[in-house]
Amino acid sequence: MVSPSTMAAVRKSGAIPNSEFLMTAEGIRKEFPGVVALDDVSFRLKRGSVHALMGENGAGKSTLMKILAGIYQPDRGRIQLKGADIRLDSPLDALENGIAMIHQELNLMAQMTVAENIWIRREPLTRFGFVDHAEMNRKTAALFDRLNIVLHPQTDVGELSVANRQMVEIAKAVSYESDVLIMDEPTSALTEREVEHLFRIIRDLRDQGIGIVYITHKMNELFEIADECSVFRDGRYIATHASSQVTRDDIIRMMVGREITQMFPKAEVPLGAVVLSVKNLTLNGVFKDVSFDVRAGEILGVAGLVGSGRSNVAETLFGVTPASSGTIAIDGKQLAIDSPTEAIRNRMAFLTEDRKETGCLLILDVLENMQIAVLQDKFVSRGFVEESKVSAACEEMCRKLRVKTPSLGERIENLSGGNQQKVLIGRWMLTDPRILILDEPTRGIDVGAKAEIHRLVSEMTRNGVAVIMISSEMPEVLGMSDRIMVMHEGRVTGFLDRSEATQIKVMDLASR
Repeated sequence: MVSPSTMAAVRKSGAIPNSEFLMTAEGIRKEFPGVVALDDVSFRLKRGSVHALMGENGAGKSTLMKILAGIYQPDRGRIQLKGADIRLDSPLDALENGIAMIHQELNLMAQMTVAENIWIRREPLTRFGFVDHAEMNRKTAALFDRLNIVLHPQTDVGELSVANRQMVEIAKAVSYESDVLIMDEPTSALTEREVEHLFRIIRDLRDQGIGIVYITHKMNELFEIADECSVFRDGRYIATHASSQVTRDDIIRMMVGREITQMFPKAEVPLGAVVLSVKNLTLNGVFKDVSFDVRAGEILGVAGLVGSGRSNVAETLFGVTPASSGTIAIDGKQLAIDSPTEAIRNRMAFLTEDRKETGCLLILDVLENMQIAVLQDKFVSRGFVEESKVSAACEEMCRKLRVKTPSLGERIENLSGGNQQKVLIGRWMLTDPRILILDEPTRGIDVGAKAEIHRLVSEMTRNGVAVIMISSEMPEVLGMSDRIMVMHEGRVTGFLDRSEATQIKVMDLASR
């Protein structure tokens, strides 16, 4: 196997003979704790082409690209560049081999200039060993001329728009004389005019012989910019086609081609009166004019792809990021939900998307994590916490939810993901909510724990709780929802009743 340094030298010398494909990956497998992210996946990138990767959230697209960019290492499989086997142990290895990745979350340093960001660790030096800023700015200007980017090299990155930061990232990748450029959702925060500019640059790079991998959820972009597309589903490679030879429906069928199992014990519950009514809810620059009602005992599923604004709506409903305009009414009474405290006071509960970052307090024990939402009033008497009562309530909740833990004193970080999620659900059940917002309630947990959480949610609807459930897993949305609200780029694109909802209909609305 060719080492990164040797491969870089050979790449620059052009000594490796041309092969049909610029880059190939075969038999790639990658496991994370409890999850097989990629299973025997293959991928081939041609020279001078734009190759789109399509698939639902969690299909394995970004994991594969992170392997090709040296961020992750595969557990099994083979990667070739220009016909030679390579091993990529770090992003620096990838860059030295001519493989650059532009991430959805841009990685520039705001306090430094454009030129300093592009040439960091590779700055031209004067004969005295100091950074030659004049030469660095000249090289940056020449690079921008080549890419038709209108930016001043000495501008601080912190002053740039998202679109211009994207241009700087592209210029930085090209400055490495990259043969392969990987773009992960590059238009997620761009306007239509900015997207047109980006596409002009992509076409220019393609015409220069660069192979571009383009990860996107947007069907219109696939047919506008890509020469080929590959579809992934549940960590497996499905197929590759020329973009001119497939239709939108063909792609959707490949993306969602699976059956709903009996994992979703949806309770048939008679629906009550409207509990939550949202009208024209807007958060400037994020989502606009979102309106819906949720009734007692109802599960309103919320579907949409990355960047659709689903989680942002949930956070606004719970007062994490107060709305710019619009109204929220509970039981017909209009309220100003401008903080989580106010939301809890009105019997709302919110299970956040990332249990480790915004849910669990990892250094605290199960009891402390579960009781935290009810210590302000429910178990307080004369200013003191009734510790015996709250402990008994948490003990009973753990029993009811079948939380597997040695004791309430066990640190929550030692529990499995599914049991951590049950503790967080228990936290909110103790508040006796009328409205429960669940953002990705079963992400990253095993099949058995998923079914258990679905059972718990169904049980809460029997007690009249109104549930909003956001999920990237299509079977979960279809299997658990009474109705489905679909979002795309910050707006509601449609509602589907349970009886009419299909994976293809949801994906069609999610990519409009």
